[in-house]
Amino acid sequence: MQDNPIDKQDILNELAELHSLDYDYEDGRILGSMCTQAHPFAKEVYCKFLDTNLGDPGLFKGTKRIEEEVIKSIGELLSLDEAYGNIVTGGTEANLMAIRAARNHARKYKGITDGEIIIPNSAHFSFKKAADMLSLKIVEAKLDENYKIDVGSLNEAISDKTVAIVAIAGTTELGLIDPIEEISKIAFEKNIYFHVDAAFGGFSIPFLREIGYNLPVFDFSLDGVCSITVDPHKMGLAPIPAGGIIFRKEEYLEVMAVDSPYLTVKTQSTIVGTRLGASSAATYAIMKYFGKKGYSKIAGNLMENTMFFAQNLKEIGYEIICEPELNIVAFNHPTMDTNVLAGKLEKRGWKVSVAKCPVAIRVVLMNHIKKNHLEELLKDLKDLY
Repeated sequence: MQDNPIDKQDILNELAELHSLDYDYEDGRILGSMCTQAHPFAKEVYCKFLDTNLGDPGLFKGTKRIEEEVIKSIGELLSLDEAYGNIVTGGTEANLMAIRAARNHARKYKGITDGEIIIPNSAHFSFKKAADMLSLKIVEAKLDENYKIDVGSLNEAISDKTVAIVAIAGTTELGLIDPIEEISKIAFEKNIYFHVDAAFGGFSIPFLREIGYNLPVFDFSLDGVCSITVDPHKMGLAPIPAGGIIFRKEEYLEVMAVDSPYLTVKTQSTIVGTRLGASSAATYAIMKYFGKKGYSKIAGNLMENTMFFAQNLKEIGYEIICEPELNIVAFNHPTMDTNVLAGKLEKRGWKVSVAKCPVAIRVVLMNHIKKNHLEELLKDLKDLY
C-alpha cells in the first residue's frame, strides 16, 4: 500500500484498464460458463443490501426474513412445502454443507466414523474438496453408455460405511440428468442420505417441465432426496455469489450447528460465518420479478437456441456427444483433435471449454449467448471444418 491517498479518478482509470482485460458476457463469446450476466434489477437490489450480514441475523432481521422467504420459494419450486437451508456463495459451498450434514448425521445416528460418499464420475470437483475437508473416502460409481450414473454400479458401491449418495441434475460437462428417481428408491430403502446437485438444472428443469418438456423428476417429491443444491446465480440470473442449499429436514442443519456465543444467535450451521445479505435480497427480487412464467420463457428460449445450434452442427458434419437434455451442447470434429479445435476457436476470439468425460468442446447456452452469436460461431466452425 502506498503512503499517500490517490485521486479517485486515477483509481477508476486504472481499474477500467484492468477490467478491459476481462471477457465480457455481452459479447456472446464466453461459451463455457454456467454463469451469466446478472439481471439489472437484481444488481440494483444487491447494491442496496451491501452492508447486511446474515451471519449475525439478529442485527438484520428484515434481511434474514428475506432469506427465509427465498428458501421457502425455492423449496416450493422443488416440491417441498417446508424447506430449510441457506443462500450461500455457490454450488461448492452448498455441496460442502450437504456432505457435512450427511457425515454428521451418519456419525450421530449410525455411529459411522470413517465414512464414504458415492459420487458419479461426472460429479463436480467440489465433492473432492468436501471429501478432503471432511475426511471422507470417495467411491466413484461408473457411468453408463449415456454418461449417466450406472445404477448397478452404484448399488455395488454401497457399504456399511456409506454416508451419502450424490447424483446430478444437470451435469457440469453435458447437462444430463442422472436416474434420480431410481437412485432415490435405493437410498430410501437403505436409509442412506441422498443429495442431488442441481446447481445448474435446479433453475431450469422445473420451468421446462412446466412448458411441456419431458424431463425426469429430480426433486423432493421423491422420498429419498434429503438435500438439493440449486444456484440462483446460474439460470436464476441473480448476481454472484448466490448459491442455494435446500434441506428436507431441519435436523440436517442441526447436526452441523456450532455454538456462536458472541453473535445474536446461539448457533450457526453455515460454513461461512459472515454472509452477505445482498445475495438473498437480489435473489428474492429477481424471483418475484420473473415468476414462473418469466423463467419458463427464458428456459424455453435457451432450449430453442440449444436445438438450433445442435442441429446446425450436425448439418456441418460435427459429431454431437449426446442429444441435449438441458442447454449444453458437447461436440467434436470427426477427425480434428478436440484441443486443436479449441485452440483454433480461441484464436478467433471464442472462449471455449473442453469437457473431460468424454473429451469434447462444450458450449453452455446461457442467457448472454444470442442467436446471432451462434450464427457467427457456426460460420467459424464451418470455416474450420
